[in-house]
Amino acid sequence: MSIAQALRDAAARLQETSDTPRLDAELLLAHALGLDRNDLLLRQRELAVPSGYRALIERRIAGEPVAYIIGMRDFWTISLHVTPDVLIPRPDTETLIEAAIEHFKDRPPARILDLGTGSGALLLAALDQWPEATGLGVDISTAALAVARGNAERFGLDSRASFCLGDWGQGVTGPFDLVLINPPYIARDAALAGDVLHEPQGALYAGAQGLDDYRRIAPMLPRLLTADGMAAIEIGYDQRETVSALLSDQGLSVACRSDLAGHDRCLVATLPGTC
Repeated sequence: MSIAQALRDAAARLQETSDTPRLDAELLLAHALGLDRNDLLLRQRELAVPSGYRALIERRIAGEPVAYIIGMRDFWTISLHVTPDVLIPRPDTETLIEAAIEHFKDRPPARILDLGTGSGALLLAALDQWPEATGLGVDISTAALAVARGNAERFGLDSRASFCLGDWGQGVTGPFDLVLINPPYIARDAALAGDVLHEPQGALYAGAQGLDDYRRIAPMLPRLLTADGMAAIEIGYDQRETVSALLSDQGLSVACRSDLAGHDRCLVATLPGTC
């Protein structure tokens, strides 16, 4: 079977499982061949379909996320190693980096904190963006921290990135110019489908309203921020007002940024008198 035919057949089989069946088919075939997707598409006439490809497609049909099957996910300017111990980084979360770039357009942040670092996506993307900065990633999961440390080493950022086991900002000594936070924010009884069913539940759910972790994080932020620093906090599409109120109650100024789909996605929190 040719590469072109294998991709057509796989995409047809994946239509009921995936919103991006052709892309999934290409990524899985590139992984089976030990190539990146661009190489696969450029060289497909000279390549043969590997024997392991069918098994990868079966795993995807069973619902396993592509990122976990191939062990990689692109985020911002980096390609991260991911495992089922961490959330899969998503383009929506890049809104936090965009907000930080806007805030620090006239000066770079020197010290960065990533609470709930997971794979290290936000921290390492920020350190790649600002090569003079240093940062700390905190997570409650030792398995997630192992993934983050491995990613830092892969990118040669381990000299500027440190990681520690912790419960949000408890015991963390500030202040930081930039605090990045992507906490659990899904309500306990919310009906989920797709890739999230395979992701770590502790990184997804946050009580009856999805607000439990915001309530714990908000009081920590004033002491963690420099006078002209900012916190970029991911929210669910319908949580702008409730989470903004939690932050405002701590004396923080709050603004909101939307993701590419136009959904409220990132709250920017600053100390009064900053912008």
